[in-house]
Amino acid sequence: MHLSRRTLLAAAPATAAASLTTAAGTAQAATTRQGRLVRWSGAGWGLGSHDGTRVSSQGLYLSAARRSTTYRDPHAGRTLTQGVASWTGPVTAVGISARDLVCSWNASTQPGSAVRIQLRARTAAGTWTKWFVVGLWGSSSANATSPARTSVNGQYDSLAVVSTDTLRARTSAHFTHVQARLELLRTAGTTAMPIISQLAVVGSTAAQSSTLVSPVGVARGLALDVPAYSQMMHIGHYPAWNGGGEAWCSPTSTAMVLDHWGAGASSAETAWVRPTPHIDPQVEQVVRGVWDAAYQGTGNWPFNVAYASARGLAGFVTRLRSLTEAELFIKAGIPLIVSTSFSSSQLTGAGFGTNGHLMVLRGFDARGNVLVNDPASQMKASNALVRRTYDRAQFESAWGRTGGTSCVLHPKGHALPPRPAGAAW
Repeated sequence: MHLSRRTLLAAAPATAAASLTTAAGTAQAATTRQGRLVRWSGAGWGLGSHDGTRVSSQGLYLSAARRSTTYRDPHAGRTLTQGVASWTGPVTAVGISARDLVCSWNASTQPGSAVRIQLRARTAAGTWTKWFVVGLWGSSSANATSPARTSVNGQYDSLAVVSTDTLRARTSAHFTHVQARLELLRTAGTTAMPIISQLAVVGSTAAQSSTLVSPVGVARGLALDVPAYSQMMHIGHYPAWNGGGEAWCSPTSTAMVLDHWGAGASSAETAWVRPTPHIDPQVEQVVRGVWDAAYQGTGNWPFNVAYASARGLAGFVTRLRSLTEAELFIKAGIPLIVSTSFSSSQLTGAGFGTNGHLMVLRGFDARGNVLVNDPASQMKASNALVRRTYDRAQFESAWGRTGGTSCVLHPKGHALPPRPAGAAW
């Protein structure tokens, strides 16, 4: 269903560290979309119920498997016997009437371990959806003891449907409450230890066909020195992964932000990439680490966040209300990976149209226009073309069409910006 959400339409028009923290969303003058983010970490794990899980300074971990299950991996073609422990979070108010819910997590999973993330939601009438699986995650590639990393297709009931990484309301009865459940999995015969340090859920209202431009804020004239990588340099590389670089906007953006923070792949880690020498092989390394076997793509938002967290960063998926809010992250030194949608005439200078494309927002010029690293810039294989300046109003609308979807990645010791009332972080 989402296979084309983050693909390019070449030159063609397209129609809580210590506790539970919440951030309610309210409308601003420049936009009517709303969002709320709920996060669990640290002492916040104590708000849920434990069945074989415990909490350490590193996060929630599997202490003792409470049951055993047999998992037939449809993607790797093998059967695994797994011990299971679980954590079930409290019923939590979303704070808005949410059409969409997106879950993201920070985790470390050794070979032989994985985590299954589940979500359910409640409407204002008090009716619950069923439990949905929103991801089976493992940091390691599938091997003899690890399941394939995957979303789960074909999940729905009368109230909701899962579209890869998003739980979406099927009716006008949107969601007012949410509950999460984590299953920590260990393959029989291994001593692998899955650990989850943070879980986040963002609820949001509908995306917009266009968005009023927001006032220029605190990041006027600020630019972060994020390295520039073109996904087009990788066209035809490893075509089994969704055809190669032309579809790799998300992992290319993740690779840029990882290297910005010094958390990217080393030359030893990328020694497998062919041919050699290879330009920016760290892009292929991210592709391999975020590949979603069911989606058959690399654009699963939570998987990119989870991959970065396994490399030492903290992060979450959220929905921001305006570029004025995004400027607070730039002021704090944090680039954002943002999702956009535009036709070839709606974003001057891009050189293409897309129904979903990821790029790195790295700053603003003196007039408040947007400085980005666009991995598909001009649809040309050139790192020199990646750094672009886009018109603020045009970019705000392109971003608003995805509901202001943003991936926030930062070192654990790097503080997030102060949060305005109603902001979703």
